[in-house]
Amino acid sequence: MGRRAEIYNNGILAGVLKKTDDREFIFHYDEKYFNDSSKSAISLSLPKKQIEFRSKNLFPFFFGLLSEGVNKQTQCRILHIDENDHFSLLLSTAQSDTIGSITVKELMP
Repeated sequence: MGRRAEIYNNGILAGVLKKTDDREFIFHYDEKYFNDSSKSAISLSLPKKQIEFRSKNLFPFFFGLLSEGVNKQTQCRILHIDENDHFSLLLSTAQSDTIGSITVKELMP
């Protein structure tokens, strides 16, 4: 099953991001969000389509929400997260106060 997170756009559930046990990343839009024509895609690289987007790496859009440099090192040290575990870092740091309208909330199994 892997780990999953809800993706919010301006506080509204936009979709779900998963990391499978096979280390594949999958993003899909929430049906209600998808069907609301007033809601835009969360990213140009993740257009609003009724498909599953799949990638072997964390999607660049979500990677862009992560801190870099010394801030990333500090976060990883404090949170005890490997610097190369981008998904765990995203789940731990993108719950609030992100740049832009996107926030991430981990779904517990």
